[in-house]
Amino acid sequence: MADSLKPEEIYQKLLPSVITLQVENAQGEKFVGSGFLALEEGVAVTAWHVISDATRVSVKFADDRTVAACGVIDKDEKHDLALIRLAATDRPQVQICASNPPVGARAYAIGTPKGFEFSITDGLISQIQQVDGFTQYQVSCPISGGNSGGPVVNEHGEVVGVTCWTKKDAQSLSFATPVSFLACLNPKQTQLCMQWPTNTPVAAATLRADKETGSPTRARSLDSVRELKGLLKKSVGHEVTVVVIDHGQERRFTIVVPDDLVK
Repeated sequence: MADSLKPEEIYQKLLPSVITLQVENAQGEKFVGSGFLALEEGVAVTAWHVISDATRVSVKFADDRTVAACGVIDKDEKHDLALIRLAATDRPQVQICASNPPVGARAYAIGTPKGFEFSITDGLISQIQQVDGFTQYQVSCPISGGNSGGPVVNEHGEVVGVTCWTKKDAQSLSFATPVSFLACLNPKQTQLCMQWPTNTPVAAATLRADKETGSPTRARSLDSVRELKGLLKKSVGHEVTVVVIDHGQERRFTIVVPDDLVK
């Protein structure tokens, strides 16, 4: 067993491998997420929901170096994971932990909460939960929008999880996908399943926070919103009934969809 490291040692060990993702989508929205280098040279891990609708992505390291993100190598929507190809091959990779952390183990999260880059917070592995049909680590590390995709690290400086979502209206109640699910992805895949232009970096000045949600269905909820918007656009001028279920209470709304409802 490796010796436990001090928090400052963990931070310095991980810092060269942690990235801030600067993302823009088709609507011109700009936001940030986090990630880390792992598995293969020039490959970074992040949360799928951070880049699922991206049209441009650039990557920033802690030494202010900015490199292009070429596209998505592979993705796992169920577990909210993605591998992206970077135009950088001279950076160290993180060390992945081969075993599951015990409940109560010390944990650290590194990322870009609310746009504050390369921040570290500490806490515990609060519990190992079944959420959305798979195992997730409940962590007490303070996490905010912008942390998504960043590493959750144990006391030996090994990555145990990928920050994915945080529960709204709760205190220090956040979740990470175990790194064991990265085995479902192929970092050696040569053909990109999503490609981005690499000559125009996203302007960092406007970046504030990522598109994290307070729901465990974080990635699928974004897809559902887009699907709903598409259906409403097709129904302009027609009468539709929308059913809203909130905290177990059902309400129905019958409307004629106006042409300016969905933009």
